[in-house]
Amino acid sequence: MGHREDLLEGAVRCILEKGYASTTARDIVEASGTNLGSIGYHYGGMANLMAAALERAVEAWGLSLANAIMTAGADGLTGVERFERYFEHMIESVKSQRPLMLATFDAFLQAEHSEPVKLMLVEGMRGARRLWAQVFHGIDGAAEPAKADLVGSFYQALVSGVLTQVLIDADDAPTAQDLSAAVRIVAASF
Repeated sequence: MGHREDLLEGAVRCILEKGYASTTARDIVEASGTNLGSIGYHYGGMANLMAAALERAVEAWGLSLANAIMTAGADGLTGVERFERYFEHMIESVKSQRPLMLATFDAFLQAEHSEPVKLMLVEGMRGARRLWAQVFHGIDGAAEPAKADLVGSFYQALVSGVLTQVLIDADDAPTAQDLSAAVRIVAASF
């Protein structure tokens, strides 16, 4: 690995250990074995490096969630089973990856003051919407962008809300089965 990749990996480690807002350039340099000048040279500044590091960490988390319902045996799942498998995995991963989840909230606050962070979050959210529409309903975002965005936005709201509840009070947060029951109740009233 070169300095660029070392910096990125060091920044990811710091985000997971210290949180997004508490990570300093010196922390990253220490974790990566590089030097302060490398941050500017390779990333143009700390904001760009931190955005790239958070993007890498969150993207890996999101893909692990998608893989949970795209693995062998998932083809035969009903819509309810697919939904519940996803949210079971998601809820457990929020608990096991708490530092990363908290770092995303740090980043939300930083987005007001950092264009690279805001851009990374916006692009990540758009990509996640399309991924959820594809994974849950087979909607091709390229062929049906409006439909994919609509359905994906529903899942974005649901994931964000569940993530928040699990972080704040995991013992009282809804289970995957609670969520599927709630969706059925809401859908029946339309």
